[in-house]
Amino acid sequence: MAKLKTAIVLGATCAGCDVAILDLNEKIFEVDDLCEFVFWPTAMDFKIDDLLALEDGEVDIGIYHGAIRTSEDLEMAEILRKKAKVVVAFGACANFGGIPSLDNLPYDQSLFDLVYEQVPSMDNPQGTVPLEIIELKSGDELTLPKMLKDAGALNSVIDVDYYVPGCPPMVPLIEKVVDVLKKFSETGTLPPKGTVIAGEGTLCEECGREKPEQISYHAFFSPQETKKIDPDKCLIPQGIICMGPATRSGCGALCTKMNVGCRGCMGPTVKVKDHGLKMISALTSLLEVDTEEGMTEEQLEKIVQRIPDPLGTFYRFTYGSSLISKLHSDKEDK
Repeated sequence: MAKLKTAIVLGATCAGCDVAILDLNEKIFEVDDLCEFVFWPTAMDFKIDDLLALEDGEVDIGIYHGAIRTSEDLEMAEILRKKAKVVVAFGACANFGGIPSLDNLPYDQSLFDLVYEQVPSMDNPQGTVPLEIIELKSGDELTLPKMLKDAGALNSVIDVDYYVPGCPPMVPLIEKVVDVLKKFSETGTLPPKGTVIAGEGTLCEECGREKPEQISYHAFFSPQETKKIDPDKCLIPQGIICMGPATRSGCGALCTKMNVGCRGCMGPTVKVKDHGLKMISALTSLLEVDTEEGMTEEQLEKIVQRIPDPLGTFYRFTYGSSLISKLHSDKEDK
């Protein structure tokens, strides 16, 4: 049985998705039996010329992880689409834009100054700041990728066949991918185009924590601030922000099992259009349900101020594919 020609291409990524694939333990031998890697620069000494040398459609499975952030990311995605029969968006960045897409939010000079001059950990007496990255056309000596206006998900630039969410995708999900590839190798059949290889419900459904009949909270706390977190009860009534109600299942609820609120890296469920807005709406409806009528605006404001980074909290992985990101982009275009 011929092996599946497989290419793994990187965009704006931390390469954690590569490590996740290697976390398969003994199942990695099944991957070796199934796949012939014709391009995987993180793991082997491949160059872009190796990918370009392949015939269009010669690659059976193309896996792309990372966001589309630079002109090089875009180029690699387009090349992969030409070379591969099947393209898989692997990981939160390829699925939703991920953490790189947080840079899409417009910011003023004061934020830039804070990061490079004012934070206590910054040692920058020369006042050095990043220069704008431009494309250099100086023969074949050097070409730097150009930063795109917005970072986005893989499907914002090419057609995508399958999706595997997570930051990084958990081993059980990757094992499912291996099983899909095995079936494809043996029978030539694949799941329906557009399939998300993950759960169908919310993370709450696999969390296993006990939920009260009426969920309500009175303040937000970070896990390290609380004296004791009940490991058996829902985190939200304990004042821990958890993205579980708006997040797709499939990761095994590993974060909540460690008394940490879900961060949302699996992305929204099928029924959710905007991950962050859905969670904000859910938390707003649960805030002081039993006493909200008697609260003042100042008291409510105090509770909201306990969220130190609302954007990073509610859109850490999905800002690039959010409605609010598109509104910002449209506004800038006008």
